[in-house]
Amino acid sequence: RSITLTIELFVNRLDSVESVLPYEYTAFDFCSETEEKRPSENLGQVLFGERIEPSPYKFKFKKSVTCQKVCTRSYDTNKPSDRAKLDFLKKGMLLNYQHHWIVDNMPVTWCYDVEEGQKFCNPGFPIGCFVTEVGRPKDACVVNSNFNEKDAFYIFNHVDITIHYHIVEHEQLGARLVAAKIEPKSYENPNEDSPDCLGKPKFLKDKHTGVFKISYTYSINFVEDKNIRWASRWDYILESMPHTNIQWFSIMNSLVIVLFLSGMVAMIMLRTLHKDIARYNQMDSVEDAQEEFGWKLVHGDVFRPPKKGMLLSVFLGSGTQIFIMTFVTLFFACLGFLSPANRGALMTCSVVLWVLLGTPAGYVAARLYKSFGGEKWKTNVLLTAFLCPGVVFADFFVMNLILWGEGSSAAMPFGTLVAILALWFCISVPLTFIGAYFGFKKTGIEHPVRTNQIPRQIPEQSFYTKPLPGIIMGGVLPFGCIFIQLFFILNSIWSHQMYYMFGFLFLVFIILVITCSEATILLCYFHLCAEDYHWQWRSFLTSGFTAIYFLIYAIHYFFSKLQITGLASIILYFGYTMIMALIFFLFTGTMGFFACFWFVTKIYSVVKVD
Repeated sequence: RSITLTIELFVNRLDSVESVLPYEYTAFDFCSETEEKRPSENLGQVLFGERIEPSPYKFKFKKSVTCQKVCTRSYDTNKPSDRAKLDFLKKGMLLNYQHHWIVDNMPVTWCYDVEEGQKFCNPGFPIGCFVTEVGRPKDACVVNSNFNEKDAFYIFNHVDITIHYHIVEHEQLGARLVAAKIEPKSYENPNEDSPDCLGKPKFLKDKHTGVFKISYTYSINFVEDKNIRWASRWDYILESMPHTNIQWFSIMNSLVIVLFLSGMVAMIMLRTLHKDIARYNQMDSVEDAQEEFGWKLVHGDVFRPPKKGMLLSVFLGSGTQIFIMTFVTLFFACLGFLSPANRGALMTCSVVLWVLLGTPAGYVAARLYKSFGGEKWKTNVLLTAFLCPGVVFADFFVMNLILWGEGSSAAMPFGTLVAILALWFCISVPLTFIGAYFGFKKTGIEHPVRTNQIPRQIPEQSFYTKPLPGIIMGGVLPFGCIFIQLFFILNSIWSHQMYYMFGFLFLVFIILVITCSEATILLCYFHLCAEDYHWQWRSFLTSGFTAIYFLIYAIHYFFSKLQITGLASIILYFGYTMIMALIFFLFTGTMGFFACFWFVTKIYSVVKVD
């Protein structure tokens, strides 16, 4: 980077905590750059509604400027088009929309003091703010006591930018930018051609009529900073999100649950089964054998195919696909390939993996369907390829229509929709067919015990071995392990905070898999001891019920933490939450089923049957 470089500033879409709808920079009629072409975006950025554009803010390195004019926008409220633009700008200030600017792939941050002398660095800064009719300042208007005009919007039309850099000695002479900070200000600037950036703040009365002009200006200065290394230049943003100690606490909490469950499972496996099996295999005479008890009584029925085996096998195929996708994505994220500096990488990685993992989905679904004694293999393949992805896509499509109707930047361009459909139909579906072909070709899964011709009668069950109470109890423990982590994930999606704790997330993911498996095995054992052999659907739903708790938590989060307003935003929030809950349901359910399947196969394979 030579010293006389021009430093370009890029602008991203604007978003707000009070609305789910992001808007492009140009939607608000700020100073814009028309000639240059936009940097290209990857799939993940498009899906998340990021729209990065060049801006007219350009600086020469180390050349400080004060009060440089960018442009002036003039509005005449008697013209309907101008009035609409002004109203949109007011709406943006009322909902506290935030600018997101980027210099050298770093977010430009607005750092201000919060309580106890800590600094909070926000990777965005507001357009402006509103003082109510009774003179109460909202949002950012509290920073300046001069913002006291009642029923008025204050526009941050001036920015003080400070760029921190350090000189690189070792290589050929060059400099690296290590931080970009901004201070939004508001100045009236009565003389538009030569603004002075002094004096009173610029406000717009809510009932204003006539002509209204806004001059946008900036000042920039450069500060050499020898302490920050280029590699750790993101740290100051992440440090102002102090959550790590809660994380360790939550992980210890989850580990205690896991240890408790593992102890229980190990105890059952060793004590009961060992004793039971020893006693069972010693019996010689026929009279003893009639006193069989508990889970061994149902050995002739435990592998009886479940009702609706088609649907179960399809769910398990999709669940396997989701499990591998999540595992690989989180693994890469832990290695640091998908950091926040790689915009959109996380989403791109997930989508691509999901598409490529059609084969395991088809294989698992076909193999299980065959072992359930199913014949309609064509229906099975088609459902595996289209049912769950279809539901997700339909939901996504409806959400997209709403975004498109609201003119938001998060609405996917038609081309991207076509591209995603092409990925699904041309890559994912054929791969699913290939997987299913191999799944059906293999012989069915060999069960350790034969299934009797006539199904056993299931005795009257006590309250807690009935299906529903067991299913409801089963979801509690896995949910307890993840709910603190869930809070940070929801924050990063809806409150636009950065999420970077993938190491923690990977740990929690593994804990979740273990808890789902163990909780299901425990309940499965109790049910078999009560001579109820319908374990297939129940094991799937027991751990899958975690997703229902997730839904309830998301609703609680919506009402307690978010200030989202507007019907479109509310529909979007719940629409996207439903997609997450469905994926989560398939994922946890699959974990539960396979754990239980392993357990049942294991315990019945050591039983001698005449």
